[in-house]
Amino acid sequence: MNVKAYLRQSILNERHRALGTKFESSWNDMPVPQYYATDPYVETVAVRNSAGLFDVSSLRLIDVSGPDALSVLNDLLTSDIAKIKPGQSSISNIVDENGSLIDDVLVYCDGPDKYRLSHGGGSLEDILPVVAAGKNVHVHKDNDTHILSLQGPKALDILKPHTPFALETLRYFEHQPTTLFGRDVSIARGGYSGERGYEVFCHAADAVFLWDSILEAGKPYGAMAVSWACLDIVRVEAGLLFFPYDMPEGDTTPWEVGVDWTVDLAKPAFRGKEALARRRSEIRVAQAGIEIDYDKAVEPGTKLIKDGKDVGVINSTTYSQGLMRSLALVHVDPRYKAYGTELELNVDGGTLKARVVKTPFYDPLRLRTHPLEERGASKAG
Repeated sequence: MNVKAYLRQSILNERHRALGTKFESSWNDMPVPQYYATDPYVETVAVRNSAGLFDVSSLRLIDVSGPDALSVLNDLLTSDIAKIKPGQSSISNIVDENGSLIDDVLVYCDGPDKYRLSHGGGSLEDILPVVAAGKNVHVHKDNDTHILSLQGPKALDILKPHTPFALETLRYFEHQPTTLFGRDVSIARGGYSGERGYEVFCHAADAVFLWDSILEAGKPYGAMAVSWACLDIVRVEAGLLFFPYDMPEGDTTPWEVGVDWTVDLAKPAFRGKEALARRRSEIRVAQAGIEIDYDKAVEPGTKLIKDGKDVGVINSTTYSQGLMRSLALVHVDPRYKAYGTELELNVDGGTLKARVVKTPFYDPLRLRTHPLEERGASKAG
C-alpha cells in the first residue's frame, strides 16, 4: 500500500511499522494496521484476559458548538440529543428521507451547547452542513485528535495510577477531561471489544508518548499492542455491528438491524422521521447471529438457505478460537430468526449447516462491559 497517497495519517505509523504492519488496509482515508507480526489470536487472548491497545484514530471527529448546536443535532439524528448530559455520550444514527441508515454516530456532550461527534464511513459530513445552514452553530472537523483504545479486564488497573481522575467512577458512555501521564486528554469509558475499556482522546503531538507510556505501564499485566485483525475478531464475538458492512441492502432501516433504541419518534420533526414511522411495519430482514459447522471464517456475502431457498445473507464473520466456532452476523428473513433455526450455506462446493444463536456470542449478558452493580447508573447509553 502507498501510505502517502492517503489524505489522513496516524502520527503512530512508525510505531505500527515497528510492530510489523504493512498497512494492508485503510479506513476513512487513513491507512490502518490490519496485521502486526503477532498472531491476531494471541492478541485476542490479551484483550480477553489482560488488555490490548488499539489505534482507532481513523474515526472521524466533528465538533459542533453554539446556541443552535442542540437544535441542529436533533434535526439531524434519530435520538433525542437533549437527553445527553455533559460528560455523557450516546449512540445515534442518521437516516435519509426514506428512513434508510446512512451513518452511525457516537455523540459526546462536552458541555452546554458543545458536542463532539465520532463517526465512521457514512454521510455525516455531507449532511451536517445542509442541516446547519443559517443556524447559529460552529462546525469544526478535528484532524488533530488521536484515539488510543485500551480494551480488556486490566485496562482500569493499567491506567488508574497515571491519572488524577478517579477512573473507577467513570461509567459506560461517560467521559472526562483529565491528564494521563501528565498530558491533557479526555478519557471515555467504552470501546468496540466486548470488554471493559477506555478510549484516550489526545493531541497528535502527545500520541506517541502516550502510546509508549500505556504499553510500558501495561507490561506487568501482559498488555500488548493489537491490530485491526484482532478488532475484527473481538467485535464480531461481541455482536457489534460495523457500518456499512452489516447493512448490505443499502436502504436498511434501524428497525431491521436491532437499533430501534436509537430512534425517538416522540421527538419533534427530524430528518427521515415520517419514513421511519411508515417503515416500522415494513420489516424485510432481521438482524441475527449464527454459528456455522466449519473450521474457518465464511466469506461475507454468502447466501443463507432454508428448504432450498435463499433466505438471508452473511455480513460480518470470524472464526473464534476462544469459542471454537465459526461465527457470523447475518440478515435473515424474519420468519427464520428464532434461536435454534437450522440454516444451510454453500462454501467451496459443499453444504455447511448453521443455526441461529443468541448474540452477543461472547458474554451474552454483557457483564464485562455493563457489570450488574453499574446498571442504571448511566442514563445516556
